[in-house]
Amino acid sequence: MIHKTAIIDPTAKIADNVEIGPYSIIGAETSIGEGTVIGPHVVIGSHTEIGKNNRFYQFSSIGEENQDKKYSGEPTKTIIGDGNVFRECCTVHRGTIQDRGETRVGNNGWFMAYTHIAHDCILGDDIIMSNNATLAGHVKVGDFVILSGFAKIHQFCKIGDHAFVGMDCAISKDIPPFVLVAENAPYGLNAEGLKRRGFSAESISALKKSYRLLYRKSLKIDEAIAEMSQLKDENVDFLVSFLESVERGILR
Repeated sequence: MIHKTAIIDPTAKIADNVEIGPYSIIGAETSIGEGTVIGPHVVIGSHTEIGKNNRFYQFSSIGEENQDKKYSGEPTKTIIGDGNVFRECCTVHRGTIQDRGETRVGNNGWFMAYTHIAHDCILGDDIIMSNNATLAGHVKVGDFVILSGFAKIHQFCKIGDHAFVGMDCAISKDIPPFVLVAENAPYGLNAEGLKRRGFSAESISALKKSYRLLYRKSLKIDEAIAEMSQLKDENVDFLVSFLESVERGILR
């Protein structure tokens, strides 16, 4: 299950049923969990931890040195969860000591061709990044987020759970949970996505009211939060918690 042309550092830990294709390279101090399939011509950099049942297609580069000029070869990490798919030419770079020292990807993500996850990004579960979507350094992405093709996220931004970012958007502010973004601006609640994920009609209604308070009533964020808090819905409470933690300001 490991091709004879693959190059594997002797310090790497490979589970018994991992597949490694021709000409792939596995770096030092790396671990790869069971059921993972690494195609041909894949590079897994040093100090990378990969969980179970992941799939890496050809020419992916995972855990390589980051593109931060301050990086001086420190043994920072890349940590990948379980059940992710990385299509052709994906790049994921290890962290820096100026931040947490790690880049982290959760579980069950779907990363299409040429997607880029920069140093110190923290990604949740069930994320979809379409072709050429790009995260700059230190970005945090919540669960069930969808980034459409060529979407670009500025460094240090946060994308809340269940947000949807449309094609070719350039984002430089935080996106609250549950919000749909198109043409670089909020475009409504991601109601269809919430329905598909089993959100109740009552909760979706409360989130629509919250969206109107946040974007349609000309309120300051603290004023909108005060009114949202009266809606008594756990998903609205989650939205409020996100808004209270915003540092860059939200997308307007």
